[in-house]
Amino acid sequence: MKNIILIGFMGVGKGSVAREVIKHSEYIAIDTDDLIESMENKRIKKIFEEEGEAYFRKLERDVALWLKSSVKNTLISTGGGFYKQKNLKDIGTVVLLDSPFDKIIKRIRNHPNAERKLKKRPLLSDLKKAEELYNERRPEYLALADIVIDVTKKSALECANELLKKVKKHA
Repeated sequence: MKNIILIGFMGVGKGSVAREVIKHSEYIAIDTDDLIESMENKRIKKIFEEEGEAYFRKLERDVALWLKSSVKNTLISTGGGFYKQKNLKDIGTVVLLDSPFDKIIKRIRNHPNAERKLKKRPLLSDLKKAEELYNERRPEYLALADIVIDVTKKSALECANELLKKVKKHA
């Protein structure tokens, strides 16, 4: 077992799929945004407001270096921009959770905690800019991924089962 790194646009369901994977496998899971919030003792939104995006990206680099040297046999959920870390492939198998932008936004809006989910993602405050960011990132996600899972019409459990099956074949 080596690390699995979940990448994909914010709100695509990385956390939900990760929770299902750990229920049905021997993996443990960590989330890069949660690690950063713990390191800084503040929310991502606050880090962006007070320190800016460049500082946040530096924190992501620090986390990526730590993951490479210290983390094994773990499912790693990442923030939407974490895929830009240069050592990502050294950390583990990269799995893209993929869905069209409009379906991601619909998924977030239909969630029981929709308002909180939107608030915690500062880059979704302007949907036009967010869609531009999605369109910029998606080809990069696809180029980097070892495995792609289309999550559009699947439950988190279905995605987790597909992921585990494909990771096993990829090993």
